[in-house]
Amino acid sequence: MMHWIILPVVLPAMFAPLIGFVMRWDITLARAASVTATVLLLAVSIGLAVMAVDGDTHIYRLGNWPAPFGIVLVLDRLSALMVLLTAALALVVLVHAIATGWDNRGRHFHALFQFQLMGICGAFLTGDIFNLFVFFEILLIASYGLMIHSGGKDRMRAGLQYVVMNLAGSTLFLFALGTLYASTGTLNIADLAVRIPQIPAEEASLVRVAAILLMIVFAVKAALFPVQFWLPATYANAPAPVAALFAIMTKVGAYAILRVHTVVFGPDVPGTEGLANSWLFIASIVTIAIGAIGVLGAKRLMTQIGFSAVGSMGTLLVAISAFTPTATTAALYYMVHSTFAAACLFLIADLVVTRRGTDVLRPIAPTVQNGLFAALFFGSAIAMAGMPPLSGFLGKLLVMDALREPGAMGWAWGAILIGSLVTILGFARAGSTLFWKSTAMPVDDAEDEAVPPPNAATALEVAPTMIALAMLAALAVFAGPATTYLQNTSAQLFDRAGYIAAVLEPNEES
Repeated sequence: MMHWIILPVVLPAMFAPLIGFVMRWDITLARAASVTATVLLLAVSIGLAVMAVDGDTHIYRLGNWPAPFGIVLVLDRLSALMVLLTAALALVVLVHAIATGWDNRGRHFHALFQFQLMGICGAFLTGDIFNLFVFFEILLIASYGLMIHSGGKDRMRAGLQYVVMNLAGSTLFLFALGTLYASTGTLNIADLAVRIPQIPAEEASLVRVAAILLMIVFAVKAALFPVQFWLPATYANAPAPVAALFAIMTKVGAYAILRVHTVVFGPDVPGTEGLANSWLFIASIVTIAIGAIGVLGAKRLMTQIGFSAVGSMGTLLVAISAFTPTATTAALYYMVHSTFAAACLFLIADLVVTRRGTDVLRPIAPTVQNGLFAALFFGSAIAMAGMPPLSGFLGKLLVMDALREPGAMGWAWGAILIGSLVTILGFARAGSTLFWKSTAMPVDDAEDEAVPPPNAATALEVAPTMIALAMLAALAVFAGPATTYLQNTSAQLFDRAGYIAAVLEPNEES
């Protein structure tokens, strides 16, 4: 049995309690252990991505129990891609947190960080919907602690809203699992894919209820309209490295929609056909609009970036809503892009806000390295807005090209193009306020709110933002090979028979 598949879950699970109980009083040891764990996770994720290139679906059976009776982890191109994306983002964010000292504002940052990675990687690898719920709870519990890291009244208030929303989502998740188990007698994804098509359409009412409940739960995680309101406040008040890491958490919801509503409730499954894309498309269009309007009207930089993350999720989910291999390829490309674009914006915003003393969008005397920060913000903003030459432009082109059906084309293209224009205007307003108008303001005219003493950002503080921007540039330069890989990923995802056979066939090594 290939034990490498479980390492993305085991590695952070081993390091987290070690850091939490043994090293919490020694920040140097905690940092060393956390960086070691994250580097190892990245190395393992690269190895798993290479392993998945062969196109086979690799199965890890815990205790050597066959599915659906035992717990299984499933490694295919999609799960390998998401684990690799998580590990790469985590290392970038961790370096920023250490360089800026965010990790030293509380004793448990690194332990919670590793538990968060454990939950995210487990959610991407699990082959069972109940264990998807378990890993959701692990990553959410860790995110609660990270959200309120270093304290503060506003952060605690936003954290409370975040907790309440996700507890409601978890409750609905349990209702959906109970309904699904009562209808089918199983929660293994492959086994569900076998049993649900066997239920006559006229008797599948409970299955349809479960499908809708699961879609609502995943929509909460993905910040989809009408449950998107928690994201801007949460991201705006979270510590900046935590907000950057949260860029992958909304993708967990998008991944769950892709996996469950393609393999289990596929568009061709009797009794559940059309349930997902019928309203997912509409909700995604509204989400794009809300995100764009929020970017244009935001009065705080962190809030503005939070709304841009909402808009990017709308673009991602409007592609997913088609549930076709071509649209899924576009969605996966845009998913990788939007993860690094959002993280990049939060990281550069942290450098700017720390030196301005406030994230309110108004002219203040220029800070040190104003030109450098302006260039990094400009690059991050055009990436998020979808302007050339970075990968956001190609990502939105792929999404629009995949949505050319007469009934969807007008709405999808209009929302994406108008949303991009409004987002560009919003970021242009913010950039001119932060970096251009401020240069014309003498220091004596600055407001008394306390700009901290000028301190130039070190190379280590700037490096994570530059690396994230470089990844966006590389994604554009190597768009051809990346798209080819993603096309094969989409084809494997829609090969329901191959997935079922790989998971449910008896273990030949047992």
